[in-house]
Order: sequence, then structure tokens, then C-alpha cells
Amino acid sequence: MIIIDTALKRRAEERNPVKVAMVGSGFMGRGIALQICNYVSGMELVAIANRDVENARHAYAESGLANVHEVTSVSQLEENIRVGKYSITSDAALLCEAEGIDAIIEVTGAVEFGAGIALKAIQNKKHIILMNAELDGTVGPILKVYADKAGVVFTNSDGDQPGVTMNLYRFVKSLGVRPVLCGNIKGLHDPYRNPTTQEGFAKKWGQKPAMVSSFADGSKISFEQAIVANGTGMRVAKQGMHGIPVQPGTPLKEAIKLFPEEDLLEGPGIVDYLVGAEPGPGVFVIGTHDHPLQKHYLNLYKLGEGPLYLFYTPYHLCHFEVPHTVARAVIFHDATLAPLGRPFVEVVAVAKIDLKAGEEIDPIGHYMTYGLCENAEIRKQENLLPLGVAEGCLLRRDVAKDQVLTYDDVILPEGRLIDKLRKEQDEYFFKRPAEIPVAIPKIPERA
Repeated sequence: MIIIDTALKRRAEERNPVKVAMVGSGFMGRGIALQICNYVSGMELVAIANRDVENARHAYAESGLANVHEVTSVSQLEENIRVGKYSITSDAALLCEAEGIDAIIEVTGAVEFGAGIALKAIQNKKHIILMNAELDGTVGPILKVYADKAGVVFTNSDGDQPGVTMNLYRFVKSLGVRPVLCGNIKGLHDPYRNPTTQEGFAKKWGQKPAMVSSFADGSKISFEQAIVANGTGMRVAKQGMHGIPVQPGTPLKEAIKLFPEEDLLEGPGIVDYLVGAEPGPGVFVIGTHDHPLQKHYLNLYKLGEGPLYLFYTPYHLCHFEVPHTVARAVIFHDATLAPLGRPFVEVVAVAKIDLKAGEEIDPIGHYMTYGLCENAEIRKQENLLPLGVAEGCLLRRDVAKDQVLTYDDVILPEGRLIDKLRKEQDEYFFKRPAEIPVAIPKIPERA
């Protein structure tokens, strides 16, 4: 991280900025645009795509840029890049196809649409940076296979808690300390929250109620911890993780004592979270060391006698840190957080209310489902339905509140890219190495 500022300064001095484009200009996208356009020397946000193109224009305007032009073709976009004009478009495919763009930031949060963006970017040899844990947690491992074949970086982003966790994990591991738990700190968890209950909070911060609800009901943290597990090889100790609640303000060093020690010291380590601990909303890694002298030094350095040692980052700064991931990918070919290989943890769909046969499942963070982490082997053995594919499925039968859905409970919509990728992912990692198709499907339309 410390060398990124120097590398970007050099790119600025050489008049060879990293050129990045962004798909999505909602609450987080606007923050990313503001950050890159005003505070990151050596990087340019050359284009923004959004289904409502005026929102893309607004993101540039908030960043103080007026030399913005709408484009409807690759040639127009490439000419604007060449002469230093900024572009907006409603056609995200143009960003993926145009020459002169090093990387694409995908910040829509949409699974089906985002999958098409990622594949199109990879096909066109562009690094893909996700602020989309839902997509990564659903088909990240197979997208990483595509990216490796194309020679580009597929990565989740710094600033979001998973990226900050992975930075800390790599630091701890580099010390010779073995990480045994990667943790997250939440302020609230209620699986029955929905857009109606979260409307006031969303309005206060200028966010969408469904997005806020996806955090409150635990779906978002499930996706976040799943992608951390997939980047480290860790597992969950139980379906849904421990998710230990503590009295608000409880010091983190006290709260971590509530995790069962046997879950930490045996096996490949776990991902988990706490509710109410401080400092929040940070991340933490618990590690262990087996050398007596190094344990003596760790005690001297105020980390305690062991066998468990706590390392933490007390904040995550979301859009402020996204450019770091872009620079790491483009300049150093280094991913902030990417799957190691096969999925280790997935997010399964659970009924938020009593569901009735014939109903169509609504989107993540809405009224019908929430997500829980489950180890990938169990997900496959029990044919559990991933939350990332649940939207739009038609229920075959009634499903009781808090019951995990299975593929047998639903009828999948026809022709979805996400289902094709799920099938490829299972075949590639759990059955036999499958040949990955060369053709990239058309980017799905957003609803």
C-alpha cells in the first residue's frame, strides 16, 4: 500500500495516468468519482456508464468536471479518451470494448448484470474491480478462472471490509503469525429487516432502502465473509457463523474471547463477525504462533501471552480506498482480494417470511429472503439455493420462515447468465475440469 502513492506520482509525472472507467453511479459510485477526479494524481476516470445517463453526468458534475459528453459508440468513446474528454453512456458494453481503458470498476451491486460486465471486461483484456460482493460471492471463483486465462486481474476492492480484511490477513501472515479467524464488526443484525423498516435510515444517508436492508438483515456480511473465506481458504464454524452479539461498546480484545477456541486452533481457520464491539466498523484478524521466543516477543509488544493474538484495523473507508485497488491491479498486477480457487464458503437463501407456492422471489435486501454463510461442500451436498440466484425464481412449494431454500423449491428463470456460470463453477471445481467457453454472452439488461 505504501508504494502506491509513489507509483501513481510517477505515472502523473510521465503523463501516463491509469485510465479507469466505472459502471454504476449510485451512492458509492458518486463517491468513487469524486475521489478519483479530485484527489488521485496519476489516475483518470475517463468514462461512466449508468442506465440513467443523467446520473452519470451528475457524478461528474459533483466532482467539478463539466467537459462531459454522451457517447453511443465505441469510436466516439475512444476519440474522447484520445483528446482528454470525459464520457458518459447508458451502454456499459462500450466501456468494456473501448481501447484506452485499463480497468473497469463495477459498482452496481447487481448480480446478473454485473456478471455480464465482468465477463465482457475480461474478454477485452481489462482488469475488473468489483464493489459487488454479491456477484463475487456467487460466481467469483469461475470469473477468476476466466480472468486468469485472459491474463487480467479480477479483484474485490479495498475500502470495503473484505478488502481491508485481506490486507490485514496478508500483513499478519507476513509476520509468520498463522491467521485463524478473519472477523468483521457490525453495529446491527436483524434478519427480518426490510426496505420499509430501513427507509428512515436510508433517507438520512441518501441510500436505497433495499441496500441498507441487505446490511441490516445479514445478507451483505454473509457475502463479505464468504469472499474472504474464498480468498483465504477458511471456512465457517457453523451455518450463519457465530455472529456473537456483545454489549455495545465492548472492547474488541474482550469480545473475541467469546469465540470457541477449538474453532480457531483446529482446521483451516474461520470467518465470522461480532455485533456491537468497538472499534467498529473495523475488521480484525486473530492469529497464533508456535515459536516460544516469538511468543515472548509478542507478549513484550503488548499482544498478550497467547495462544491467540489480535490484530485489527479500526475503520474501512469504502470509496476513499478504491483507487488503491485500481492502481494495484493496473500497475502491479496484484489483486486486493480474489478467490484462491474453488469456493470454500457460499451464501444460501433463507426465507425471511413464510413463502407461498407460486410467488416470485424478490431481490436481495427486500422482503422475502436473507442470506447465511454455509460451507461450499454442504451447500452442494444439500442442493441449497445460493442467495445470488434466488431473485426471480418461482416457488414450487411453500417454504416456512427461517427455512433454507433448495433448488428443488424453485423454478429458475430461463436464459440467465448467472445460472450458466453457476453450472460451470460446480462442474469446474467439484466434478471435473471443464473447458471454459471462449464466447462471452451478451450483457444482461438491468431491470
